[in-house]
Amino acid sequence: MIYFDNAATTGKKPAEVINAVVTALKGYSANPGRGGYKYSAKTADAVFRVREKTAEFFCAEGPEKVVFTLNCTHSINAVLKGVLKKGDHIVVSSLEHNAVMRPLKKAGTSYTVVEVSLTDDETTVENFKRAIRPNTKMIFCTGGSNVLGRLLPIERIGELCKEKKLLFGVDAAQIAGVIPIDMKKMNIDYLCVAAHKGLYAPMGLGILICRKSIPETIIEGGTGTNSLDLTQPSELPERLESGTVNVPAIIGLGAGLNFIEKRGIKRLYSEEMKLIKAIYNGLAKNRNIELYTPLPEPWSYAPLLSFNFKGIESNAVARLLDQNNIAVRAGYHCAPSAHKQIGTLENGAVRVSVSAFNTFAEADTFIKTVNDENFFKILKKAIE
Repeated sequence: MIYFDNAATTGKKPAEVINAVVTALKGYSANPGRGGYKYSAKTADAVFRVREKTAEFFCAEGPEKVVFTLNCTHSINAVLKGVLKKGDHIVVSSLEHNAVMRPLKKAGTSYTVVEVSLTDDETTVENFKRAIRPNTKMIFCTGGSNVLGRLLPIERIGELCKEKKLLFGVDAAQIAGVIPIDMKKMNIDYLCVAAHKGLYAPMGLGILICRKSIPETIIEGGTGTNSLDLTQPSELPERLESGTVNVPAIIGLGAGLNFIEKRGIKRLYSEEMKLIKAIYNGLAKNRNIELYTPLPEPWSYAPLLSFNFKGIESNAVARLLDQNNIAVRAGYHCAPSAHKQIGTLENGAVRVSVSAFNTFAEADTFIKTVNDENFFKILKKAIE
């Protein structure tokens, strides 16, 4: 199978990640921090080492600021519901995932959605700046669109937040492990990460890195500390880590970080962008295909793109590609605002996303498949 749905989860994991998970299941199955014996201490130490490595990778202030969660959505909920209160105002982008928009709707907090320019960062920053009100408490935005791949000017937005004394949160689901992230340099107060995507870890693990406090908790429970006190601990990471953490996935995350550091994050990104540009150019030759962004250029886009066959439902395209042993994502990608911006609310879009394990041979096969006249004839026949 040619797997081009890496924006959902990296379909192929490095051998070292798989080996690390197996090692964890065999050698680190004690509950970390919950037992006064060597096996538990050994597991707790292994988890802490990954916490240290994660903090270093994202230039966090220290390992205690790294919180392991269920997934990126959990991390985002912890921030939005733990920091915002009635009467606060928040600014978000037009490319946000439902992981951001649904918690905001539930919280009842007022918010402003600002349009992200697909070509000009200056316009995007100005749009954010104009949306700030006297009661604005935070800007929270995606680092990169899961529909269009457009990277937001995170460092510039971070500078704006520092200037206006606002909190800054980033949904890094599509950029963590793909482009370098320096929390201090980018002035990010809350970084929410999906470990199973660009960091090549197993599913079922998220990361939340905090530079600022989170006043309210959304989950309370056992932390292995201060067990006689019924009040949730105030210190991180225990404040936000109730219950047993996903040790095998955490150990796998450590191996994923090693994989990225060994290969070089900028080198990986460069290779993936060359691949996605080749796919874009191949699709652009097909008069029946509609693309929604300019040619994805490095440092402006993540290695993914969306397209449609004109007049054809996106899911029909994905089903036919599946029959040709090619896996892509179709539909709305849980980001209706992004689809509204590009005019694809009716049928969604077909998304192609690559990783370190995809090849130019796979890209060539994909391009030849979709550009084959018989492919479009079958699609048209299916809707007649």
